[in-house]
Amino acid sequence: MICASPVSSDPHWTAYLSALLTPTVAFFGIFIAFRQWRTAQNKLKLELFDRRLAVYEVALKFIAAITAHGKVKDDELFQFLSGVREAKWLLSVEIAEYLDKELYRNAVDLHCLEEELQEMPHSEQRKTNIHKQAEIKKWFVKQFDVLDEKFSLFLKLAH
Repeated sequence: MICASPVSSDPHWTAYLSALLTPTVAFFGIFIAFRQWRTAQNKLKLELFDRRLAVYEVALKFIAAITAHGKVKDDELFQFLSGVREAKWLLSVEIAEYLDKELYRNAVDLHCLEEELQEMPHSEQRKTNIHKQAEIKKWFVKQFDVLDEKFSLFLKLAH
């Protein structure tokens, strides 16, 4: 009589392991790709934040200089214009218009009034000029809060 060894029909444990290996590797590959995508997104947010913060700081410095000195210097106007020129691409159209149509134009108006005042004799016109300058300077003092409000949406790093 020939004795046959019992043959088990159950697969060996290595067969289970090799069957699970491919999905496990695929899962880790997907996980790593997802984390790399998130890292790239966060890097983009940080780069945008840095560039937006630079525009904010230029505008803030400009307002601070005007409120501190009560005057607008030519070099401050130039620095402001060159520092905020990319606002329309980094921020919103609303902020770009605020920087151009409100901050810059009021600064130019103040600068022109200052220039006119230097050669103006003491008269009613001089008083009117001084009152206009005072109104513009008061307006600039209020712009610290306005600037913070307008930029707040763009300077958050919330995840």
